[in-house]
Formats: sequence, C-alpha cells, structure tokens
Amino acid sequence: MVPLIVSLNTFRKIQLFDREYYALDLTHKLNPNIPTWNASCGFESETVLDYEMSGVLVKKYKCHAGIGTHMDAPSHFFNDGLNIAQIPLEKLIVPVCKIDVSPRAHSDYMLSKQDIVNYEKHYGSIKPNTLIVADTGWSSRWSDSDSYRNEDDKGNMHFPGYSPECASYLLDLDIVGIGIDTLSPDGSDKTFPVHKLLLGSSKYIIENLTNLADLPPTGAFIIALPLKIQDGAESAIRALALIPK
Repeated sequence: MVPLIVSLNTFRKIQLFDREYYALDLTHKLNPNIPTWNASCGFESETVLDYEMSGVLVKKYKCHAGIGTHMDAPSHFFNDGLNIAQIPLEKLIVPVCKIDVSPRAHSDYMLSKQDIVNYEKHYGSIKPNTLIVADTGWSSRWSDSDSYRNEDDKGNMHFPGYSPECASYLLDLDIVGIGIDTLSPDGSDKTFPVHKLLLGSSKYIIENLTNLADLPPTGAFIIALPLKIQDGAESAIRALALIPK
C-alpha cells in the first residue's frame, strides 16, 4: 500500500463493517459557471418554492447530461451499446489505479502506452475490472472556464488526453473504463478515437474528475454512481474513492 498523507480538507473517515477508510470526493460541484464542452450547456438552478412562500425549499434544475463530473455510457456513441442504466453495479464499485502524468503534462499531452508500462513496473500489473484514471493536473483550471477549455484562435480546445495506442493497451488488460480530469480523454481530437475504442468495447468513460492529486496510485476503490436514467447515454455522477486506513 502506498503511504497516504491525509489532508482533513479533502478526506473524511468512514467506518464500513470492521474496517476504517478515508473517503475522498472526486467530484466537482455543479453551478452555472462550470466549464462545458460547447460553453453553453451548463447547469441552471431555479427556486420554485422558498421558505418564505411555503415553508420549504424546492428547486428545479436544468442541464445537459454530459456536464460536470460525469459518465459516458457505451450508448453515447453506439446504438446497440449499454445505456447508463444498464451498466452493472459491479462495474461501478471497483479498484482504481491512478496514472500520474501531472509533472510532464501539457495542453496537448496524450498518455502513452509507455506511461502505463512504467506504472506497472513500479506498482505491479493492472488487474482486470479496474478503473484507470489519469491525473494530468488539469482540474486546477476548473474555476476558470476559459483556461479549462483552452481554445486557440480557431476555436479548437486543447487539454491532455489518452492516445489511441494507450487506450488499446488498457483494453487488452480488461479494465472497466477510464477517467480523466479534463473534458475528454480524446484531448483536442474531434474524431474521438478513444471514445470509440472504449465505448465500442462496452467500457465507460468518466470526465472532469477532481482531487486526483490526493488519490494514491494503487490500493483504493472507487464508487462512481450515475443517475439511473432509462435509455440515458450520459449522466452526472458522484465519484468517491475509498482508501483503506
């Protein structure tokens, strides 16, 4: 087990049966100013009833499915793929391995197969049914939508992602899916090869993760639960890491 330096600002102790864990929230808060793919499908919150009117607070939320920390189901790209409600629970509560490329990541950095090979040399083989998450350090830009989206003068966004070669290698390891702290694992590639590889293999993708710097490289579990939306292709999630004390 990798040693863990606990920050009380990001971790909470929880007790499950006879074992104690640190719980780490990997989820961004939703609000109207969050960065989004097209800069216009953000989150809206409207008060329907308030305490003064009725003694209760009732809100109405409006948003696209793929905002904030969210999950893409196979049906997001493939008509015959699993939808968000069909992803088995045993695929959503799994071991998680963190690939830390933040020291060298830049706006067009793509995780390579060698990044995974180097990780396995240091931490051991990646087991089947594991979620792989990439820590690129990009979530530090979340509070500045322009910086997070990082558009050039032609309107193309630039942020780190996974290379297709890396995605193919991970598929050979029989992972459950991948996650990243950016808007897309494809970076600026709008042909979406990594989406197609992962979702076409019945895996899922998690985008816009946060607090990955506090996640150990190995030894933790993740709980990543989407809304159970019939025929849904995407869903906001609450992603939580459980780290044995």
